[in-house]
Amino acid sequence: MKSKILTLTAAVLLLVSCGTKKAPAAPVAPAAPAVTETVKAKELTPELAAGKSLYENSCAKCHKLYEPTKFTKEEWQPILVRMQKKAKVDDTNMASITNYIHSQL
Repeated sequence: MKSKILTLTAAVLLLVSCGTKKAPAAPVAPAAPAVTETVKAKELTPELAAGKSLYENSCAKCHKLYEPTKFTKEEWQPILVRMQKKAKVDDTNMASITNYIHSQL
């Protein structure tokens, strides 16, 4: 008798937990138009897009990516030189990364 009650209780709990419907979350507001306008304002040429891709793929391996506007050109220069050695990026690819960062300032 106890096993029947336990089995029935387990079945009811399973059905209730699987069958309950959660209330829908509040609708998410659409993205602010200012963000998309900013992205459109700085559309990238294929060369700059390649630099951005290199920046994202080479630098994100070891640390979070910083927005190019976080530092000035003068501040970026020693950072890029130091990181080129650590990331083992050749001069051609480093020039692409540098051009991308400078284009965003």
